[in-house]
Amino acid sequence: KLTDYAVVVLVRLADPPEVQTSPGIAAATGIPEPTVAKVLKSLALGGLVSSQRGARGGYRAARPLAEVPVAEVIAAMDGPIALASCVDGSATECESQSLCPMKGRWDPVNDAISRALGGISLAQMRDAAVPPAFRIPSPAPLAAAE
Repeated sequence: KLTDYAVVVLVRLADPPEVQTSPGIAAATGIPEPTVAKVLKSLALGGLVSSQRGARGGYRAARPLAEVPVAEVIAAMDGPIALASCVDGSATECESQSLCPMKGRWDPVNDAISRALGGISLAQMRDAAVPPAFRIPSPAPLAAAE
């Protein structure tokens, strides 16, 4: 659930792309402020947001949404992406790891999932959420003057 909130917070930080406060983000998104603060802390540790102290302090997205893959958000919030705990970098360890005949066999599955999630940006997610009828069409290219 925190990863879902993280996506919402990052999309909010990108529009408008200015410094925003935790209470302001909470008010705009409907996510409780303590949860927003927790999410922002994890996103800052993951390098996805930067913080600014002082009277005009707050948070801003570290990069445009088009440059932020979903995989990075998941990793920042939950750690390595994996279906099984027997994966490199996992915080948990399987109790049967030494006897498991499937040890290491999840790696291709985990790699495929990571690649898929790494290929989807937050901008793509944001844009997919807008029903086609409400999307603003791209302007047509201007015809060359004859």
